[in-house]
Amino acid sequence: MATAESPFAAFAAELDELSAQQLRRQRRTRTTPADTHIVADGRAVLSFCSNDYLGLAHHPLLIDAAKQALDESGLGGAASHLVSGHHLQHARLEQRLQAFTGWPALSFATGYAANVGIIPALVGREDAIFADRLNHASLNDGCLLSRATFRRFVHQDLNQLATLLATTPARRRLIVVDGVYSMDGDLAPLPELLALAEQYDAWLYVDDAHGLGVLGEHGRGCAEYWGLHHPRLIQLLTFGKAAGVQGAAVCGDALLIDWLLNRCRSYIYTTASPPALAAALCVSLDLIEGGQQRRETLRAHIRQLREGCADLPWTLLPSETAIQPLRVGSNDDTQKLADRLWQRGLWVPGIRPPTVPVGQGRLRISLSAAHTEDDIRLLLEGLHACAREWA
Repeated sequence: MATAESPFAAFAAELDELSAQQLRRQRRTRTTPADTHIVADGRAVLSFCSNDYLGLAHHPLLIDAAKQALDESGLGGAASHLVSGHHLQHARLEQRLQAFTGWPALSFATGYAANVGIIPALVGREDAIFADRLNHASLNDGCLLSRATFRRFVHQDLNQLATLLATTPARRRLIVVDGVYSMDGDLAPLPELLALAEQYDAWLYVDDAHGLGVLGEHGRGCAEYWGLHHPRLIQLLTFGKAAGVQGAAVCGDALLIDWLLNRCRSYIYTTASPPALAAALCVSLDLIEGGQQRRETLRAHIRQLREGCADLPWTLLPSETAIQPLRVGSNDDTQKLADRLWQRGLWVPGIRPPTVPVGQGRLRISLSAAHTEDDIRLLLEGLHACAREWA
């Protein structure tokens, strides 16, 4: 009996083409908790591919807080926040965030959901968005969904941004950037961007996914790092990275938060996240705020890695954050290097287009305070061994 052809058979050739270009994505299955030493696809490996920058994802205090909250609040959110899903644990999290950042907060299930809802709630057809060309995909999707005029400027080119701002007839102007760029590890110059926002009557929206917990004396992210507390600044924090849990929150002026509660579709029409996650996040914020030693350990790891990579044939991009990109070049070379490290028990992801520009494939080395000096040494030994084989 003949098998009916799949209605999606046309995708087969395109998937084969992705495979030929070393661009087809595949998953590995992890069978252990998030940590530096894990088991994936049945193989014990040392991981440098996690965003758990402070090592909190399996912290016993967070786990205990979630377990206790599960007994008290149950598992699911059961409804949207504006119906019956807003639990006391969510309210406590938003209160804790206001104490943490100095601004009122509105929590979301994920950072992606936040970005694709908040940006269209702020601007529309009569307005204009000015976005850094290396912004995260969720920011770009939010900009496109807004239907505002969408202008992208060359990465970190403030002169081009100023020209675009000076020539727009838009009713409202929104500058959109990442606080820390996820594939380059560099920081957006927020003081200069805020100065342009003031000069041209714009708002500045900062996705601080990779700054929370890592930057600033108390881990409050890019705003604390730059010493900023400004009414034009809208700060988006995500909790699936250094905070070790899941979710996001936008922090800013009280009127802004009230507006988003009434107009942000991805908040209004989404089931609330499990209250237990909010309970765990309150503990996570306490650990972040008092986590100076973790941040110092992370900075020491960054120094050790950068010093050890100085004589490699591949370029380590300038970064003072936990994201340390090692630029390799072609898709084939990038995947080959990642595969060779995997065979040595080192999991370092190869990043290729469209996530990064063509010809700029790289290893995205993610460091954590949970790593040890010996872990970094093993990675460096693996990279140098691969470099010798390369020659």
